[in-house]
Amino acid sequence: MTNAHPTVSPGQASAPLGVGELAPDFTLVDQYGVDVSLSAVRDRKNAVVVFYPAAFSGICRGELREIRDGLEDFQDDDIQIFAVSCDSMYTLRAWADAEGHFFPLLSDFWPHGEVARRYGVLDDEDGFALRGTFLLDRSGRLVWSEVRGIGQGRDFLAYREALATLRASQRDAVG
Repeated sequence: MTNAHPTVSPGQASAPLGVGELAPDFTLVDQYGVDVSLSAVRDRKNAVVVFYPAAFSGICRGELREIRDGLEDFQDDDIQIFAVSCDSMYTLRAWADAEGHFFPLLSDFWPHGEVARRYGVLDDEDGFALRGTFLLDRSGRLVWSEVRGIGQGRDFLAYREALATLRASQRDAVG
């Protein structure tokens, strides 16, 4: 699988993760005030960590609706989504209620953008996460990613192709 890294913002803190690297663990609060940890799914499920700039914004609204409406590609018995922004828990709750998002919307509000920074997608200059999508296998290693700037929507087709490849390789390893 390939790693796609189009042009990103000059305020970006560091280079995004590379394929094969172990993804940094995190525990963030969701829109209901519940702690959610990446490590909770390690060795049990694949994961997709989706960073987005801001709740209630145009492109983000469309992207999160795409996730909600195609949830089988983002959350089921085989995969868990972690949707992360630097918005507060209260903003995420209002957005989840308004949009019908029942999957975890995680707040990277304080320390501001720390998880986004660790994944290399924090725009330090403007204080928001870039559009980063990180597909992790069950061991927590990165198998595919895409990082785009604030005005560039993500490529869900490329994500779905990477997920299909990951699932096929896991089936082949078992069978």
